[in-house]
Amino acid sequence: MHLLDGLEVVNRDKRLRVARAILYLAQGVFGDCDNEGDVLHWSRHNSFLLYQLGTFSAFLELLNMEIENSQACSSALRKPAISLADSTELRVLLSVMYLMVENIRVEQETDPPEWKTCRETFRMELSFPVHAEEPFALLLFTMVTKFCSGHAPHFPMKKVLLLLWKVLLFTLGGFEALLAMKVRRREELGLPPLPEDSIQVVRGMRAASPPTCAIELVEQQQQPQPQQPKRSHRSRRPLMKQDSLDIYNERDPFKSDEGGVDEEENDDVDGGMEGELELVERDALIPALPAQRLPIERVSFPKGLPWAPKVRQKDIEHFLEASRNKFIGFTLGQDTETLIGLPRPIHESVKTLKQHKYVSISDVQIKNEEELEKCPMSLGEEEVQETPCEVLYRAMLYNLPQYMIALLKILLAAAPTSKAKTDSINILADVLPEEMPITVLQSMKLGIDVNRHKEIIVKSISALLLLLLKHFKLNHIYQFEYVSQHLVFANCIPLILKFFNQNIMSYIAAKNSISVLDYPHCTVCDLPELTAESLEAGDNNQFCWRNLFSCINLLRILNKLTKWKHSRTMMLVVFKSAPILKRALKVKQAMMQLYVLKLLKIQTKYLGRQWRKSNMKTMSAIYQKVRHRMNDDWAYGNDIDARPWDFQAEECTLRANIEAFNSRRYDKAQDSEFAPVDNCLQSVLGQRLELPEDFHYSYELWLEREVFSQPIRWEELLHCQ
Repeated sequence: MHLLDGLEVVNRDKRLRVARAILYLAQGVFGDCDNEGDVLHWSRHNSFLLYQLGTFSAFLELLNMEIENSQACSSALRKPAISLADSTELRVLLSVMYLMVENIRVEQETDPPEWKTCRETFRMELSFPVHAEEPFALLLFTMVTKFCSGHAPHFPMKKVLLLLWKVLLFTLGGFEALLAMKVRRREELGLPPLPEDSIQVVRGMRAASPPTCAIELVEQQQQPQPQQPKRSHRSRRPLMKQDSLDIYNERDPFKSDEGGVDEEENDDVDGGMEGELELVERDALIPALPAQRLPIERVSFPKGLPWAPKVRQKDIEHFLEASRNKFIGFTLGQDTETLIGLPRPIHESVKTLKQHKYVSISDVQIKNEEELEKCPMSLGEEEVQETPCEVLYRAMLYNLPQYMIALLKILLAAAPTSKAKTDSINILADVLPEEMPITVLQSMKLGIDVNRHKEIIVKSISALLLLLLKHFKLNHIYQFEYVSQHLVFANCIPLILKFFNQNIMSYIAAKNSISVLDYPHCTVCDLPELTAESLEAGDNNQFCWRNLFSCINLLRILNKLTKWKHSRTMMLVVFKSAPILKRALKVKQAMMQLYVLKLLKIQTKYLGRQWRKSNMKTMSAIYQKVRHRMNDDWAYGNDIDARPWDFQAEECTLRANIEAFNSRRYDKAQDSEFAPVDNCLQSVLGQRLELPEDFHYSYELWLEREVFSQPIRWEELLHCQ
């Protein structure tokens, strides 16, 4: 409490000293701890204690003061180069807030009941603004836009974005919470349960071997085959390469050791890198299984396709329309029940399609929206649940385009493929020291820090964008479409493709971290002497899971933006994304491959027969891994959607629907046209109007100007229609 009183003093330096002392508490009083476990334990314990004492509210006030500090902004703008010293106070405040949010957010079984109560109270405090203020996430979004506009170049963007991501994760919920909400929403709408848990299906997948490029095939043929001591594999190599695409058989960890050796020998042409990644992935997938049950688990692997097929209502209508035109000569619109005059096989086909029909929450929301637009008076006002997602969208609505543009600007600046330009924003303000390094060792350390800094920014932006898209889509489809459309208008699709247009294996295998300096290891262990050789060697991790996480998130965002949107799919084709995405298949991680194959599948019909013919291995992988849509002619290009399409009209229609939704639900002033009109002269004249205090001083002047000097044209009344 004494420390909290110190936060209210006028002297800036004293306030900073007190804030640093609170940061030391939030970091786990590492000076009094002997091992890393103790540091993490006390960090978590102190975070709950600090929250109960009201520290977060006090730091929120200080953060608002620092954001509005015009003196710090003007001094940063005058400097030719901004460094760590310009954002010291902000970094201390954001660090304490981040530690509190992250420690309180994570649930543990051993948490006492008062901590669980604290967690829910904190979540409500961050989600729902008190006294009609804005949600905390909106304040952080405002910091992002202020930084990108150039008014506050000293803001530490890495810490702001990390905190924003964790706040969204805490208030809206992660993917497991999202799935639970989706299941509950489907029950409320009377829809059948989900056919499967997509997270579990992806966890059970195995990575496929990447498709071999033409150049690699030529190189393989030119290389002499090594002599095999046991038996020659030359005759069965093509068979092994084709078999390696099998989801459940490739490099089965349950095979005998000898079999594993043979597989590795045969797969050597793909390079050791992919093999190592699969081994790491295998370790991540299997540790939860008990050792004695491994053979049973192997037997229970499914032999069919991983996903249950889905059919939309639109697909059934298209199928019946084509069948009626062929056999009867006329159509019945959207009628899917009348099958008179159609042959028996068509009846069976329609029955099968209806068995696999999937109605999404989005379909129900779009239908409800159409009905509300048609009958606004009879249906009355829509009941909107006051969820954290709804509150956030309402707060973000009017500045949402600026928020999306700002996030993409920072993502572009942090992408490894971006070249340094004079007009680009400086995202390194909170990593560059005041004095530039002199020795080679200092330069290497700073280089690693800068790369790590950029990687964390990419990770934060990709994660928070995906979270926003998924939560808005569940809350209301037009909220999701509004965010998606502004991302597309801000060139998000070419930006993500530009990000992947690099050596993606090198990016995922990057070692931009110094493990001995990681927290909390560096606080309790004796640090070895850092040398240029040890920095160059890096840590023992073969892959950077941070970068893999970022890549998967960006692929998922791209999928969200392009799914069922022919105009955006054509953007993928126009920007020549197929070879870029095919290179990304070299990363042998099942989840990443799945989202790459999804993106290739939606544009296959536009790529031509020659591309499909020369990429049969990729086509096979799509067939095995991606969900099937019955009647989806993705592999041949004969589909109705593959014909010339008025793409601009599609986007314009979507935009009109979004604007109608936003104005109906959020522009309350628009409701006045539906309000009843008072036609009684006496009641209208009898209404008391609130007039300004000084009105009686200028009343006579107002009468003269507005009434007496205005000629009344009585004849115009006769000509009114």
